[in-house]
Amino acid sequence: MILVIDVGNTNITFGVFKEEELACSFRMMTRTQRTSDEYGTQLIGMLSFNGIDAGDIEGVMVASVVPQVMHALINSIVKYIGKKPYIVGPGIKTGIKITTDNPREIGPDLIVDAVAAFELYGGPVLVIDYGTATTYVPINEKGEFYAGIVSPGIRISAKALWEGTAKLPEIEIKKPDSILATETISSMQAGLIYGQIGQSKYIIEEIKKASDCPQMKVVATGGLGRLISEETEEIDIYDPTLTLKGLQILYMKNRKKRPQMKEFEDQDQPE
Repeated sequence: MILVIDVGNTNITFGVFKEEELACSFRMMTRTQRTSDEYGTQLIGMLSFNGIDAGDIEGVMVASVVPQVMHALINSIVKYIGKKPYIVGPGIKTGIKITTDNPREIGPDLIVDAVAAFELYGGPVLVIDYGTATTYVPINEKGEFYAGIVSPGIRISAKALWEGTAKLPEIEIKKPDSILATETISSMQAGLIYGQIGQSKYIIEEIKKASDCPQMKVVATGGLGRLISEETEEIDIYDPTLTLKGLQILYMKNRKKRPQMKEFEDQDQPE
């Protein structure tokens, strides 16, 4: 079995694959103040709760956009799982070619999503990840990652509303009954949800137009992706576990090339 870990700005998502099947997945909040023992004991506990023996884990693949958690997290994997993980970064074999101006600026999460979308659904394909940020990444039929768009995610926008204004309350993020809101909470929900729907429609249209590819397939993922995809005809597929699948694909591509892979190097850093 393979353990894959997606370290995001809001949550750390774990998945365990038995061959190509996702056996289980679970999350913990991303916090920079945890020690390796805190990560390790929580990880072991969650694996056990899902019926997974840590001794059955054959390998680990990690993608992270939060460098501050990596020292403690990776040490916990080495100590409690007994494996030195692969880490998505420069030099990893992906099967796609990044042709942007500065490939080293591309986040590991975007690379993982691009790999998964291209491998599973073919190209040309546009992958949208509705996470802490909303990201749009097109990949052409040759497997080239040639552009990317990043915008504030729904939760960031919602937080800005209730933290940046004196009278607007913290609200549940959901689609209201009507866009014609008649009170404060539903008016905020309408602005957030329909605003994201409108943004998605427009950006998808413009990417297809600029890429001269009207038939580009559109794949969405991320926590709020289902809500948006259900209201957006332009999105063809919603795959909630796309990132985890991408990590599993990358592990399989690189497992026989470990000496060339970028791995965590032990450093004298505080946990």
